[in-house]
Amino acid sequence: MSKDVEILGELEHDALTEIINIGVNRAASNLRKMIGDQVHLSVPSIDIVTQRRAARLISEREISELIAVRQDFSGPFSGRAMLIFPEEKSLELVRAVTGGTLSLEEMIDIEHEALAETGNVILNSCLATMANMLQRSMTMTIPQILRGTGNVLFEVHDDTAIDGLVLFLYIDFAVRTRDIRGYIAMMMDMPSLVMVRDLLAEFIARIIGDDSAPAREQGLAGA
Repeated sequence: MSKDVEILGELEHDALTEIINIGVNRAASNLRKMIGDQVHLSVPSIDIVTQRRAARLISEREISELIAVRQDFSGPFSGRAMLIFPEEKSLELVRAVTGGTLSLEEMIDIEHEALAETGNVILNSCLATMANMLQRSMTMTIPQILRGTGNVLFEVHDDTAIDGLVLFLYIDFAVRTRDIRGYIAMMMDMPSLVMVRDLLAEFIARIIGDDSAPAREQGLAGA
């Protein structure tokens, strides 16, 4: 984990990683149902970094412009979630989720709709799983499509003080054998991240303090 921001202890970080991975697995299952083909998703790393650091991490890895699906969320903790791809990969994703039968012109016509639906499935699956396993409720806005650099997406400006933090996830996924990389980012302020930490501590206490926890956790995961 990045050492930029120390908020979660080791146990909380491990619990969050497990919860996010369950959410990503649900997203893969939902995408499989949507497109009728295999989808593999994985989250190899989770970091908490500043908005500037998040923008820099993406700019170091991606030389092209970026495209993002953005949804705001609110509940016991609130913020803004984004599913981010290199723009050069956006039509590749559209081709994958539509079965590769459309012409280039047709793919361009439905690009926003296809990306918004894909982002909605992935982001909702992750956040709904977090809310469910932390025993809280959450609402989300409809998805929006954004384009720009990392600085634009993470609202980094030279003349603006950056107070927000980002839960930053690198994701790998394969759709119809096409490998497409991307990122999930959840921008939150410090009070929201502190609430996430406290809810994770409660989650860990429930698991450790109950001998039937494995069965309960499995039940939550399958809900």
